[in-house]
Amino acid sequence: MKKILLGLVLLMGLSVVTVSCKEKSNKEKVEEAIDEVGDAVEEAADEAGDAIEEVKEEVDNNN
Repeated sequence: MKKILLGLVLLMGLSVVTVSCKEKSNKEKVEEAIDEVGDAVEEAADEAGDAIEEVKEEVDNNN
């Protein structure tokens, strides 16, 4: 019984190591890079919009 249990534990451990160490394919890397660029563009647009709103408020307050 102990040998079977030990064998199952070792098999599960090996499968976890094999799956977790899988290298990403080029397609996955490209998709991830595109997502990161899209997020950065969206963040920059939000920051630009916020800056425009701040300038507009300052101009409105000065008039």
